[in-house]
Amino acid sequence: MPMMTAKPYLRSVSLNREKIAGAAAYPFSIPAVRTLQTLTLHSDVTFLVGENGTGKSTLLEAIAVAWGFNAEGGSKNFNFATRASHSELHRHLGIVRSFKRPRDGFFLRAESYFNVATNIEELDGGGYGDPLINAYGGRSLHEQSHGESVLALMTERFRGDGLYILDEPESALSPMRQMAVLRRIHQLVVKRSQFLIATHSPILLAYPRAIILQLNESGFEATQYRDTDHYIVSREFLNNTDEMLDDLLGTA
Repeated sequence: MPMMTAKPYLRSVSLNREKIAGAAAYPFSIPAVRTLQTLTLHSDVTFLVGENGTGKSTLLEAIAVAWGFNAEGGSKNFNFATRASHSELHRHLGIVRSFKRPRDGFFLRAESYFNVATNIEELDGGGYGDPLINAYGGRSLHEQSHGESVLALMTERFRGDGLYILDEPESALSPMRQMAVLRRIHQLVVKRSQFLIATHSPILLAYPRAIILQLNESGFEATQYRDTDHYIVSREFLNNTDEMLDDLLGTA
């Protein structure tokens, strides 16, 4: 009998189409959902990549909510809402979990991380128990740049043995800071963590213990790092900067 392992905590995600009333309406019409069959996730890191507007963030948010995270981000203990903007997609997802639950977890949604930071300050303002901000390094996330606060989240708050769902974590990070995040991801993977990440960063995508699922008109397909548009376009621009600038700006 094969030995069972705890990871991946989140094994697969599928779309239950039977009870969808309007398949032509949002969010079921966007490519990431319209083509969704079953996503089988890597035990360490799964990357979702594709063009803007294909629905990666919408799908990621629905997966996070189906797991039990707050729609605007945070851990399962966050239940605030500044605006009810998430879709009903999470109700139609089937998720397969491990026999063992992770001890930690967090949903980082770049566009609403400000709201998570605000909610931490509001909860700490009540004066009950140990301040929550201590788990994030002890310094207000609002008193840091967005990039600094994301690094504080990953280095201070993420403890390991966790499921971490990240939506474009690189959005406020310099290339050097993206490499710091890459290192931290590996440290947490070694500590029995699993990541699901939507990203445009060719730096993050280079992480070797991962699968990359690239969205096209046929759905999500596993691809190699050097075959992604992110790598190819970045390589061509850096290796042929003058020629590409001439072409883009019409200065040839």
